Amino acid sequence: MTGEMNLAYDYPLLGAFWTLLWIFLWVMWIFLLFRIFSDIFRDDSLNGWAKAGWSIFTVVLPFLGVFVYLIARGKGMGEREAHQARARQHAFESYVREAVGTAKPSAAEELAKLSEIKARGDLTDEEFQRAKAKILH
Repeated sequence: MTGEMNLAYDYPLLGAFWTLLWIFLWVMWIFLLFRIFSDIFRDDSLNGWAKAGWSIFTVVLPFLGVFVYLIARGKGMGEREAHQARARQHAFESYVREAVGTAKPSAAEELAKLSEIKARGDLTDEEFQRAKAKILH
């Protein structure tokens, strides 16, 4: 050997592997940046200046900014995301309850209510028969 080094690019398969590895790392980095920016703007405890400061720090010094943010506020990221997920779930459940609650009662339920009103003596037989006919037709 003449002291030459064999690099990964001397072997096409290893070159493809390294290319895929760098693309994967780049995509993960972009994903992490989006995650941090969404967390910055999701956090209600930060005021506008703090959000602007973290955003500028992350844009101007991306590696240092991201790592400092993860060290300083990383634990709260999961808590804020869980809180937001619970809030979305609660909103969805309340919407479903509201939508189901406004549904028209069935004919059997209406007849049961009608018979209770008649049993209390608030309806005459004639009024009961008219309301019953209205429900059934």
